[in-house]
Amino acid sequence: MKTKTIFSLKIITLFSFIFLFTSCTDLDEVVLDEVLGGEASDPAGALAAAYDRLGDRTFTDHGGVFSLQEYTTDEAILPTRGSDWGDGGKWRDMHEFTWTSNNAIVVDNWNLLTNGITRSLTAIKAIEESTIPEKTIFLAEAKALLAFYTYHTLDLYGQAPYKDPMILKAPLQVFKADTQIDKLITEVEALIPDLADFGTERTHHGRFTKQAAYAFLSTMYLNRAVFKDRYNATSNFNFNEAAVSGSGTDMDRVIYYTSLLIDSGKFSLESDYFKNFARDNNNGKELIFAISQKIDGIRNGSNSFAYVCVERNQRASALNRGTNAACTTPEFYATWDGNHDDPRFHQHYQYADGTWFMNDGTDVSVPATDFVPNSTPPTPWFHFNRGIQAGPQYGPKLLTSASLEMTGNRIKVSPLYMEKSAATRMDFTPSLTFTKPLESVFAQNEINQGARIFKYEFDPEGGNGNSNVDIPLFRLGGIYAMRAEAYFRKGSTGLAMIDLNKLRTSRHRESLFANAPGKVLTTLDAAQLYKELGFELYWELQRRPQSMRFGKFDLAGTAKPVTEPYRRFFPIPQTVIDAKDLDQNEGYK
Repeated sequence: MKTKTIFSLKIITLFSFIFLFTSCTDLDEVVLDEVLGGEASDPAGALAAAYDRLGDRTFTDHGGVFSLQEYTTDEAILPTRGSDWGDGGKWRDMHEFTWTSNNAIVVDNWNLLTNGITRSLTAIKAIEESTIPEKTIFLAEAKALLAFYTYHTLDLYGQAPYKDPMILKAPLQVFKADTQIDKLITEVEALIPDLADFGTERTHHGRFTKQAAYAFLSTMYLNRAVFKDRYNATSNFNFNEAAVSGSGTDMDRVIYYTSLLIDSGKFSLESDYFKNFARDNNNGKELIFAISQKIDGIRNGSNSFAYVCVERNQRASALNRGTNAACTTPEFYATWDGNHDDPRFHQHYQYADGTWFMNDGTDVSVPATDFVPNSTPPTPWFHFNRGIQAGPQYGPKLLTSASLEMTGNRIKVSPLYMEKSAATRMDFTPSLTFTKPLESVFAQNEINQGARIFKYEFDPEGGNGNSNVDIPLFRLGGIYAMRAEAYFRKGSTGLAMIDLNKLRTSRHRESLFANAPGKVLTTLDAAQLYKELGFELYWELQRRPQSMRFGKFDLAGTAKPVTEPYRRFFPIPQTVIDAKDLDQNEGYK
């Protein structure tokens, strides 16, 4: 297993590694205010700091970019649950579409992303002024990261700040989504010759390679039409506009870049879909660009995407619990009707002695032969099933001695009840019933509601918040999904179905169901394609862009009214507007 730091320690010196975790952490020092000087004298350390912004909350915490890309869609909602998760209404704002320029999530993510821009600019300056042997490749990676942070800032906020890193006290420039998207595409295309081929130059999926650039370019071309016409009231976007460069249309370029990845032989689809999100996914076959995480005592990886759905009384070990926050909506759950046997929907866990955790009331116990890694004394590890969890839940009870309830040398399995409503059965209902339909608030005895997403493996090592699970940003499954959508938008429905069926049939169910592959699609229309994108990419920060491309973002749903197109961008934080650095986005006061 390789060392899972942002770079390999073979690349970064010890000084640079220390720099990574001690510098550039003040989120007040964003590009709007910072003067890019010569303080970052170590180019490797500056580049490491730019990478670190990806994994330090921005793309790994459910309150980071996830909250803007998922909680605003049918895939995810975080209601107020009795006495928990009120937090001034900031979570409800995301799903109810009531956010303002002062919403804490809106402000925090602006700071995170623009800090990523600053770190990338600082790295570019440090590398440009250096004479290191890795100058060419490091500079290409720093510029790629700058494009990546800028793209996401433009996607979410419509505007992004920039200062020329090579000019002392350079004036602030403000990029706009509709014009900058073309420049971003050409800039990333120009970087390809200087980026390393995946697996060469000691690269892995934690670094920006040529293949990461292909995936990024596919994403930008797929969403280019929406960037250029975001306020289009009818969502009738021109996906077949002439491409920025090369021949053909935007969709032709999506097909070109995704095909480079699919045909490269460097990546392959996992037959076990959930392997992509497992504790040991650092050697996964699908990951093209991911956030490398490791519990290492310096800045431990984030368990947020797993932890946020697990209920407090669902114990992976006596040392760990969930937090009973997020769930999916009835609308998204309903898209799986007729597809509950899809290998991506649900997976039972099997212990080494052959015991399956059925989670249906038939379980009596599971063997206490799996232990939390690095626990002293050895602590039994209970494995919950993966995928979408609905219905009554079962598992171990925590005893007052801070140990799981045992029966002999096995972990006893019992019906579970909600921690903060002890008489309420832990029954994850697909339905969400709110007293006021447009206010996502539950009474204390209603906090069991909502089907949960157990897609990412809950890592019990080192505390609830820590994880060794690498977070995919681009993986091969998503590449097939993008190519299928591009084919469909070109009118090549048959080719789109081939790619979607490749995804379906490459995934296999567990041996409990004879390793059966997913079922083949026989027809395809826009509605089914939208479902297929959700099946493959749910909980991966993709739903908001998908919903805009398919004209779904403005529609009413659970705890959400019909909304105006201006909500397709988030507002610029009020503090930035007050400083007169940027103008506010359309529709916001």
